[in-house]
Amino acid sequence: MRIENSFIPVDGVGERTERSLWEAGVTRWDAFDPSAVGARQAENIESFVATAAERLDDGDAAFFRERFPSGSHWRCYENFREDACFLDIETTGLDQGRDDVTVVGLHTPGETETLVAGRDLTAARLQRRLDDANLLVTFNGKRFDVPFLESAFGVDVDVPHVDLMYPCRRLGLTGGLKAIERETGIDRDRPDLSGEDAVRLWREYERGDESALETLVSYNRDDTENLRALADRVTDRLHSDVFVAPE
Repeated sequence: MRIENSFIPVDGVGERTERSLWEAGVTRWDAFDPSAVGARQAENIESFVATAAERLDDGDAAFFRERFPSGSHWRCYENFREDACFLDIETTGLDQGRDDVTVVGLHTPGETETLVAGRDLTAARLQRRLDDANLLVTFNGKRFDVPFLESAFGVDVDVPHVDLMYPCRRLGLTGGLKAIERETGIDRDRPDLSGEDAVRLWREYERGDESALETLVSYNRDDTENLRALADRVTDRLHSDVFVAPE
């Protein structure tokens, strides 16, 4: 499903109206027929499409962050997947006020970078990586990863954010990331490691064990890169569940 299939960013258009448009054959912006809705809605749709088409051509992802309901940011995935940043962090605990970010994994198509506290994890470097992305993909990132990074580094996320935990719930996929990976057939190199192990490994590294950091980085890389595979599966299934092709 692509942004151009969506009419819910338009003021006054909800999912019911959008579904009616799809059923009538109006499945893309360029197929819109003003007679399919009332005069006020038609005016709103035409005004939105004129602006949105230009913004999409310009790659202005921030525009769609504001216009799409947050629960529908997954619809931006197909358009911006090649410029997406898949992000996962490790910390020393769950309290933003007391605990520290230790490792940040950032995966873009063809490349995974791991930033480590005390080495190359800086606010400037992290913000540059986020600014280069047109889409952010996380799992539980809205409640955990992003608030932690905002608190620790003052970074700003100005693009659509697909927190896969919520689309997964919509599909009946519950539990943590690793449980959902198993349910959807996604493998990882170290399925035996957990978030608790990530804290332990960091403490061992602080005591001088470089191999512990290597294991931690590998664990984080699994988390980060598997987000891409999960996003592919989830958005495909949501497209099948949400989109209505005309008969």
